[in-house]
Amino acid sequence: MFQVDDIREWRGHSVIDASGSKVGEMEAVYVDTGTDQPAFITVRVGVPTRHRLVFAPLAGATVGPGHVRVAYAKRQVKNAPSIDVDGELYAGSEQAVFAHYDMPYEAAPDERLLARR
Repeated sequence: MFQVDDIREWRGHSVIDASGSKVGEMEAVYVDTGTDQPAFITVRVGVPTRHRLVFAPLAGATVGPGHVRVAYAKRQVKNAPSIDVDGELYAGSEQAVFAHYDMPYEAAPDERLLARR
């Protein structure tokens, strides 16, 4: 579980990987719909004219001055399923996000496990 009172305050802060390499900037928080606890963040990556948002789990993440450190390598995060900067994660696409990080995904058809906050 991520131990921050209001992780949304971290929007715009740097996201770094487990080794300290910058991945991008935090854009949004996705909570587990069953517990309402932060589960994933989206990270803004790409070149200025082609930004996209990739998903990174908060399991094992820590915070430091001006950054969120995720427990995954930069390459894995940058290769994660993504959405457009003004897009949304559809229920049918959630499973791919979990699978990318070898995380279990158990949801009934048309049930959402993640919600943006």
